[in-house]
Amino acid sequence: DAIRALLDLAPKTARRITPEGDEYDAPLENILAGDRLRVRPGEAVPVDGVVVDGGSSVDESLVTGEPVPVEKASGDKVTGGTLNKTGSFVMEAKLVGADTMLSRIVDMVSSAQRSRAPIQGLADRVATYFVPAVVGAAVLAFAVWLAVGPSPSLVHAIIAAVSVLIIACPCALGLATPMSIMTATGRGAQAGVLVKTAEALERLASVDTLVIDKTGTLTEGKPSVSEVVPAPGSTEDDLLRLAAALEKGSEHPLAESILEEAARRGLDLPETAGFEAVTGKGVRALVEGSEILFGNAAFADETGADLSDLADRAGELAELGKTVMHLVRRSGGAAQLIGLVAVADPVKPNARAAIDALHQDGIRIVMATGDAPRTAAAVAGALGIDEVHAGVLPAGKKQLIEDLRASGRVVAMAGDGVNDAPALAAADVGLAMGTGADVAVESAGLTLLKGDLEGIRRARTLARETVRNIRQNLFFAFVYNAVGVPVAAGVLYPVFGILLSPMLAALAMSLSSVSVVGNALRLRGLDLEKGER
Repeated sequence: DAIRALLDLAPKTARRITPEGDEYDAPLENILAGDRLRVRPGEAVPVDGVVVDGGSSVDESLVTGEPVPVEKASGDKVTGGTLNKTGSFVMEAKLVGADTMLSRIVDMVSSAQRSRAPIQGLADRVATYFVPAVVGAAVLAFAVWLAVGPSPSLVHAIIAAVSVLIIACPCALGLATPMSIMTATGRGAQAGVLVKTAEALERLASVDTLVIDKTGTLTEGKPSVSEVVPAPGSTEDDLLRLAAALEKGSEHPLAESILEEAARRGLDLPETAGFEAVTGKGVRALVEGSEILFGNAAFADETGADLSDLADRAGELAELGKTVMHLVRRSGGAAQLIGLVAVADPVKPNARAAIDALHQDGIRIVMATGDAPRTAAAVAGALGIDEVHAGVLPAGKKQLIEDLRASGRVVAMAGDGVNDAPALAAADVGLAMGTGADVAVESAGLTLLKGDLEGIRRARTLARETVRNIRQNLFFAFVYNAVGVPVAAGVLYPVFGILLSPMLAALAMSLSSVSVVGNALRLRGLDLEKGER
């Protein structure tokens, strides 16, 4: 049902615009990347793409879980399956078919429902001994009834043996785990929590430490330039012009803010050559005959440039929770500091409440970021984070998680960037923000479509309730068989004169399966906001 509901969100046709300007309805499977499509009021967006003309408000609750429509204008991304509200716009298709977000969600839900949780191994191990034990119990019941049973002893012996075999059929044991997993993954998909494997869901229930990235996870990931501080002998425009020229080739969230500020000031950007991104540090390229480096203080310090003139100002900006980047020009072996650019990335409004809820759930919060220590400390202090590791490169995040696991902690990692992928893969459970890079999503065990800490809390609630439900199911199955087999064998006959018929044994066996299925289906009504049914 969950998968069918997701598939139904995508329209069956799209309004294609030909190069000549004609329009016609084309089957969705015929749409190719690069096609121009018109989306009219009240229609669902057919595929993932970018608005190229017009504008509208779009209901993106499929992706974000937020009921408030989002305004879309030229250049904004739109997601297939989301609902256009009042306006009309023309979009260019970017991802079609199996590449769309909706298709990837469906694939993830399907594969999760087919996966096995580690707790399923318990049922498998029990079944290994249980089946021979039941056959032995049936043989023993037959022998005892045949030897000492009332006349006709053979009939009673056959009834007892058959009843034992029927009532002990381990259907409930086999259904206990997969029914809960299937129901939980469907419920999670409805709430924007995509489970990649059942194992990840089970592990999340026992996590006691959460490592989180800062940019895009704790903060909005939509930073803006707040300060441009040129060094003596330089100007703001010259500093920003060089910084924006370098950032044209970067995928970092901070790059867009610098490009936007340069565009706002109407600056002409010079051409670059030999662009290189140094992960966790910054970028560099040849600009106007000199090597220009733009990144954190450690990156600038490696060049040998004198940073002392602006060190105090950089410290003040970092204390305010702003990310400070240094621009250095290196020419003829000498390196010179051109200035600083400070970028402010506001903390997500619900981050503090989500962290408080995770603390109440007994989870220790650790922030690992490539940002400067002062900036990281300012954000951590505002949010009540337990532990901060600043200036950490991707390999350092991975090492931090390995150290935490070696100390006996069960660790989840939440991140959204390319630099978070190694840590997501190293953690017991990786939680990818669906708003982030594809490689992060691929490295994680769960994906949170909305991309905020509330999603982590919802995922934790889902995991804990699912594991509890599985344990209840296994308990029902074990207790049922522990009681049912002796009754079917005839232990009540000497006292009460009761011998279970095979028909009643079959009914009891069916009811045990129904009880397990019914209990698993309770997860469909799970309130992930409150963690209650």
